[in-house]
Amino acid sequence: MHERTQYQQLQPEERLIIASLHLQGSSMRAMARILGRSPATVSRELTRNSSPAGYVSVPAEALSAARRSAGRRPAKLCLQSVCWRIVLTVLEWKWSPRQISGTLKRIRLTRPSRFRTKPSTRPSTPSRAANYAPCLRQGHITRMPRTQGTDRRGQIPDMISIHVRPPEIEDRPLPGHWEGDFIKGAGNQSSVGVLVERTSRLVLLAKMEDATAASALAGISAKLNSIAEPLRQSFTYDQGKEMSRHRELTAATGVKVYFCDPHSPWQRGTCEHTNGLLRQYLPKGTDLSVYRQDELDAIADSLNSRPRATHAFHSPFEVFAATLASASQPQGS
Repeated sequence: MHERTQYQQLQPEERLIIASLHLQGSSMRAMARILGRSPATVSRELTRNSSPAGYVSVPAEALSAARRSAGRRPAKLCLQSVCWRIVLTVLEWKWSPRQISGTLKRIRLTRPSRFRTKPSTRPSTPSRAANYAPCLRQGHITRMPRTQGTDRRGQIPDMISIHVRPPEIEDRPLPGHWEGDFIKGAGNQSSVGVLVERTSRLVLLAKMEDATAASALAGISAKLNSIAEPLRQSFTYDQGKEMSRHRELTAATGVKVYFCDPHSPWQRGTCEHTNGLLRQYLPKGTDLSVYRQDELDAIADSLNSRPRATHAFHSPFEVFAATLASASQPQGS
């Protein structure tokens, strides 16, 4: 199988040779042999880039450059525009290109066709790539297999399986159902509790002294109790031993706890996705114990103020506030 060669545009010195040979009356095949080019290349060059005065190398070069420029699509975002400065600002807020595009369309700041809906693979300027590519969200290279061997952990007593969880929780028509997890720091020596409301995608973060069941009970109970009672109905978690005191959590908050199957992160897909977003703020391999609770609250606020495609580019804050207002309405009003 022959290797595919990459075509190279004619160079100015080649056009000078073509002009000279053409003036001498050489055939296209003769010119092609001298240049090491296809006769079709020489034929196209003479047809496209000849002027009324004949073929001259300098005007031919200008005609070729003009044709190539005209064939390129116009830039979708002008780097000197006000919109570009807005884009730079929200990139620094860790918004994704899709969130930026969707929000600008929603507030009608620009025509939809003027913004990309996915990151460009060819940056407009070197500084754009160097300075703002780190702001873009990085995904996993490969998916983790769903089966990873036999679960060797001890069983949590009195677990209630996710398989008996009411179907209305799965379908998300009603708010108040939460998913939870721990994200771990360097060497699994520090951790932060993560709670995500399934309907609004609102995120709460809890500082943990360690990854023990006592810390999980205290931190998660405090965060759930900070939410209005109608909006704390259920809590779905994996089978981590830190949730072994789930009955005390239910007694303290009134929230019913359901447990996922072992090695089944997709059963808490909202929380798993949120963990990926949080790694922009809390990178893997760092010490999470250095973060105060107010700093974790600021990170949660940053996530909760981002527009989400699933909410037609409204933020979790907006959706949760509307839900809270609806829950506060007297029944039958």
